[in-house]
Amino acid sequence: MTDLPEPRLLDRFGRVGRDLRVSVTDRCNLRCTYCMPAEGLDWLPKPEMLTDDELVRVVRVMVGLGVTNVRLTGGEPLLRRSLVDVVRAVAALEPRPRIAMTTNGIGLDRLAAPLADAGLDRVNVSLDTVDPQQFRDLTRRDRFAGVEAGLKAAADAGLTPVKVNAVAMRGVNDTGVAELLQWCLDRGYALRFIEQMPLDAQHAWDRTQMVSQAEILERLGERFRLTPVQERGSAPAELFLVDGGPETVGVIASVSAPFCAACDRVRLTADGQLRNCLFSRSEIDLRGPLRDGASDEEVAALVVGEMWAKKAGHGIDRPDFVQPDRPMSAIGG
Repeated sequence: MTDLPEPRLLDRFGRVGRDLRVSVTDRCNLRCTYCMPAEGLDWLPKPEMLTDDELVRVVRVMVGLGVTNVRLTGGEPLLRRSLVDVVRAVAALEPRPRIAMTTNGIGLDRLAAPLADAGLDRVNVSLDTVDPQQFRDLTRRDRFAGVEAGLKAAADAGLTPVKVNAVAMRGVNDTGVAELLQWCLDRGYALRFIEQMPLDAQHAWDRTQMVSQAEILERLGERFRLTPVQERGSAPAELFLVDGGPETVGVIASVSAPFCAACDRVRLTADGQLRNCLFSRSEIDLRGPLRDGASDEEVAALVVGEMWAKKAGHGIDRPDFVQPDRPMSAIGG
């Protein structure tokens, strides 16, 4: 890898934007109960979505501003038919960023090898339970076997470490967190629990029903010996060695133990809006300037300005906190 450019994505609190989350589609082939209603959502019309060239151009501009990690998200990114081409184009950038993807794993059995060949470095697969019936109830789809196949294909293709993301929900799957960890350990997957966040389309999130990091660790501790890993940096997950290691389990405690002070992330939605925080209630349009003939320098200036406006934290604990209008599926994870 060539020398990295000097960081230019700075905010007023001294944080540097290095991690770009790119939503390539808002569509999804699951209907997870904590994310969207059974009938789905009104998807973006195709003309409103960034084209491949537009998307890659924004990534190129941001790599020039110091971004070193690009994560492709959705919705479900595997639903974008041109995904392999997008990965190949991003991998060809100089300097080359690390490229990851967050997916539900459905279809990954077919695409893991082509994506790896195109330049994808690793994947995170969202999986909240390994009980097939519970999976069906949670996602409203009978696709657990497809996710299993996708995980195996990712490991076989070298998209490692293969990580599993899980949301623990009270009265739904919270009693099975230890079983999920054992399932992942047996297969060589790295498990990361994520606290449920106020990003559902129904706006029905209730903090009192959220399973906190402390509760997750307590349940895991009934079966495993957990030792905190001291070095964390800007990583969202706090890691713990399992029974002395080397395997780890992580918890992303965005609500109960926010890590905003070390956040290095910025987000691009599928329709070309740039967001400096997952919970931001404002965003800046890049699609319009791109289609109106803006130069790379003009696009870069918009990006730099949006990053400078980033707030100190998401403010979930503040009494005036208001959930973003866009749900997670439309923002990108």
